[in-house]
Amino acid sequence: MTLLSRTKDTVKKRGISMERLAKEIGISKSGIYQWDVHEPKPSTINKAADFLHVSVDYLMERTDDMNPTSSDDLTEPQKQVAYFIDPQATKEDIEQIKKLVEIAKLSKRRL
Repeated sequence: MTLLSRTKDTVKKRGISMERLAKEIGISKSGIYQWDVHEPKPSTINKAADFLHVSVDYLMERTDDMNPTSSDDLTEPQKQVAYFIDPQATKEDIEQIKKLVEIAKLSKRRL
């Protein structure tokens, strides 16, 4: 399964259309269908996951659990940083990244 096929499957399970998903995340329907050829921006994947009420890990096929995990309490910029560091990051990896960011923030305050 690919990002596109996982998304299409989720849309079907949620009883919504691809057109509605596209409108909600601010891209065209044809833009979604390009996901088989070009991976979308992390922010687009995050918007799709949020709208579909699934985790990014689920859409990216890193888990078969549709329910959002603790990594989904990240802010949008935090999700983008985690994705930039490692697009294949597991939820454990993301938790480690969160801890490292907190350490960096604390260190910056001490300077």
